[in-house]
Amino acid sequence: MGWGARLLVALVLILIGAATAIWALGHYQPAARFLGIAPVPPPMVAPKPAAPSPPPPAVQPSTTEAADAARISQLEGRVSQVENATERAEGSAGRADALVIAFAARRAIDRGIALGYLENLLMERFGPQHQAAVATIITASHQPVRLAELIDEYQALGPELRRGGPQDSWWTNFKRDLGSLIEVHRADRPAVNIEARYRRAMQQLLSGDVDQALVETMRLPGAPRANDWATKARRYIAAHRALDEIESAALLPTPAPAR
Repeated sequence: MGWGARLLVALVLILIGAATAIWALGHYQPAARFLGIAPVPPPMVAPKPAAPSPPPPAVQPSTTEAADAARISQLEGRVSQVENATERAEGSAGRADALVIAFAARRAIDRGIALGYLENLLMERFGPQHQAAVATIITASHQPVRLAELIDEYQALGPELRRGGPQDSWWTNFKRDLGSLIEVHRADRPAVNIEARYRRAMQQLLSGDVDQALVETMRLPGAPRANDWATKARRYIAAHRALDEIESAALLPTPAPAR
C-alpha cells in the first residue's frame, strides 16, 4: 500500500473518531461536564408565594331591580285604590237599589194596589234583617187601606163619634151636649170638648197623621162605634211604620258578605 492510501485511511479513521467523540459528548452530560465543556445549570430559585387575592365586593342590588320594586309598589297601591273605589261604588249602587225598592213599595201601599214582583225584591233585600217589617208591608198590600178611604169613612162617622155610646143614658148625652156649647180652658191648652176633639182629629187625618187622629178619636164619646175604622187605621199606621223602617235601612251601607 502506498503512502497516499495510508494517509487517506488515517484521515478517515480520524474523522470517524472525532464524530464518535462529538456524539458521545452530546448524549452523555457527565462526560461533557468532566471535560468542562457542558454549560453549568442555573441555580434553583424558590418561587415567591402569591399575594392573597382581595375579598370579592359585597353584592348590591342593581338599579334595575330597585326600579322594578318601586314600580311594583306603585301598582299595588293603584290596585288597592281601585278596589276601594269599586267597593264604594257597589255600596252606593246597593243603597240606590234598596231605596228604589222601598219607594216603589210605599207608592203601591199608598195607592192600595198589590206589590206584585216587589214582594220578592223586598224579601231578598230587607227580609234577613227586617223580617217583621217586610211581612207587615206584604200583608198590608193584600188588605190595602188608603188614606182617602179613612178620611171618607171618618167624615161619615162624624155624628156617631160626637154622640155618646149606647151605654150612655139620655141624661149623660144631654149634659155632654150642653157642656160642648161653652167651655172654659187655658189659652196654652187645646179645647177638650167633643167638637174640638173631632175637628183636631179630622185635621190630623187630612194632613196624613193617622196616628194622632186615632188617639183623638179614641177620646171621643162615640169611639166604640168606630171600631172598624180604628182597625183599618191601625193597619195603615203599622204598614207605614214598616215602610219607614225599610227606608231607613236602605240608607245604610249594605252588609259585606262573609268571606
